[in-house]
Amino acid sequence: MKRLFTTLAAMTLAACSLAQAAELKVMTSGGFTAAYKVLGPQFAAQHGDTLQTILGPSMGKAPEAIPNRLARGEQADVVIMVGYALDDLIKQGKVVPDSRVELADSRIGLVVKAGEPKPDISSVDALKQALLNARSVGYSDSASGVYVQDQLFKRLGIEAQLKPKAKMIERIPVAGEVAKGEPQVGLQQVSELLPIAGVSYVGKIPEPVQSVTRFAAGIPVGAPHPQEAKALLDYLASPQAQSVVTGTGLDSVPH
Repeated sequence: MKRLFTTLAAMTLAACSLAQAAELKVMTSGGFTAAYKVLGPQFAAQHGDTLQTILGPSMGKAPEAIPNRLARGEQADVVIMVGYALDDLIKQGKVVPDSRVELADSRIGLVVKAGEPKPDISSVDALKQALLNARSVGYSDSASGVYVQDQLFKRLGIEAQLKPKAKMIERIPVAGEVAKGEPQVGLQQVSELLPIAGVSYVGKIPEPVQSVTRFAAGIPVGAPHPQEAKALLDYLASPQAQSVVTGTGLDSVPH
């Protein structure tokens, strides 16, 4: 009889736990996605919640972009995106201001197709020459690509030379296109380059012309599960998450 009561008590606790579990809807942009794909399941296993993940850029005109999704009235419990794009959503009243959590810093790197010679990009002059020598250059439609298009080429003094052969690649990973052979070289945040097969990672572009993108996360106004969402954000920013964060090509930020 005692064993029966113990079994019933365990079943009751399990049922209560399942009843309390939430399905969190998470919208995340590319730069933090590799880390999230590891950390998200770890959080779910520890907390009993499930995660529904929706991928989309932090900005831009694509309907998949996180701001455009929220503007259409799509609900989410958590948004993970470029910090300044998140700040815009906070100013618009779309994200709870004091829910903002700093996650990681992301730097821009360069890839070529696997098997092709790796160009020297160890200095600003070397990077400039590598881009001039490239048959074609691709960059993303998110934060890193906006910087490459609007600032990097100008700072290197090669904007006019690159205009005919440089292209912004929308929605899909730049490295995936490089793996197919065009463009010949690709520029994007390191954490978005490393997971893609068929390319060789050359390295980060030099610090004097580097652009560091801060990734952050927040809870949209009207989120169905704000308490569980806060627990997820605390976990993603926790000390125990940092080995995963740095292992995916990102840099930790102080908290």
